[in-house]
Amino acid sequence: MPKQKSPRNRTLTLSDQEQKEYKKRLLRLRSPVSVKEILRQTICQDLFETIPYLPSASVDLMFIDPPYNLNKTFHGHTFTEISLDKYIEYVDTWLKKLIRLLKPTASVYICADWRSSSAIQMVAQKYLKVINRITWEREKGRGANHNWKNACEDIWFCTMTDDFTFNVESVKTLKPVLAPYKENGKPKDWTKTPAGNFRMTHPSNLWCDLTIPYWSMAENTDHPTQKPEKLLAKIILAATRPGEVVFDPFGGSGTTSVVAKKLGRNFFSVEINEYYACLTEKRLELANDDTRIQGYENDIFWPRNTPLSARKKILFAPT
Repeated sequence: MPKQKSPRNRTLTLSDQEQKEYKKRLLRLRSPVSVKEILRQTICQDLFETIPYLPSASVDLMFIDPPYNLNKTFHGHTFTEISLDKYIEYVDTWLKKLIRLLKPTASVYICADWRSSSAIQMVAQKYLKVINRITWEREKGRGANHNWKNACEDIWFCTMTDDFTFNVESVKTLKPVLAPYKENGKPKDWTKTPAGNFRMTHPSNLWCDLTIPYWSMAENTDHPTQKPEKLLAKIILAATRPGEVVFDPFGGSGTTSVVAKKLGRNFFSVEINEYYACLTEKRLELANDDTRIQGYENDIFWPRNTPLSARKKILFAPT
């Protein structure tokens, strides 16, 4: 008998019948295509086989979450840890081919952990302008008796040129004001609410407000390295305008495509694993009726675990 899930377990899965139906929606490229032919689509194919058919200068934002340099199995596909030099070669093989797809004004965000971060930086700076390194806290992670707990990852922010989009007002952060300053008796750049004093501050490259998807979250899948929808929302809102094109060459279970859809952007992705590609299609279908992003509401990125009651007090406070 299959193991029964807890009633609160909302992890998305696929039945055999669902996979059969969603498989019909997947693309496999056999000749060059225009961007219109692949928008809002999931391409299920080996990335190196796919790249030559993709349109040049068609992408405004590329979000890249490659296999990190560790032993990891992705629903039957396994990546095996290799030497740092070999990993640098591996990153170079796909990044140099992807550059052709980018518009001159495009941004690129590349994920890494501590093992792979130096390799990503070394290769990225060969082809792109490295603008910043974001470090984000993963509140999950196993403890270690003889080492520091691994609880963070990096994202390298790169661009093609100095002409790129960064919508700072869309990604400002709600922060409590501990020393409220007044001018002529009125709050200066902060708001007094029943839940406390707050201001919207410029976003930093240290993100401590993310929740890794887990079993009781509607966005959760069984993908072992799934990124939070909130993380993608920050990047997509910062780097693109409505209608622009977001591309994910290591699509996984579809978080990039799903968040792009929820935020009114165009998108396409490539994913080699059929199960994850079909799971992407299921998530995209669910997003037709549910555009919520956990942790992002009313154009505000809320601090992690902010109670609904506090959010209401802040949202409806008099200005």
